[in-house]
Amino acid sequence: MEIRKPAQAGTMESGDVYVTVEPSTAEEPEITLESLVLEQYGHQILQTIRETLEICRVTGVKMTVRDRGALEYAIRSRVETALLRAGEEE
Repeated sequence: MEIRKPAQAGTMESGDVYVTVEPSTAEEPEITLESLVLEQYGHQILQTIRETLEICRVTGVKMTVRDRGALEYAIRSRVETALLRAGEEE
């Protein structure tokens, strides 16, 4: 999937995650993670994000993820939704 435009998904409410994506020229995904539970679960959150990027076959993406204690299924869903929105034709 090619990222064509900036997009976002999610909210900043407790138990959710806010994801923004935009096109990038870098070969590897650029991921910035902010989380209330970064020390405890940061590694697992990043792994979930990377797995979702791999499943969606995304190249050239800059992503910012602001986690507010979301569960894994919510993180996957928000990342996938933002990617799909960013890949749509205008």
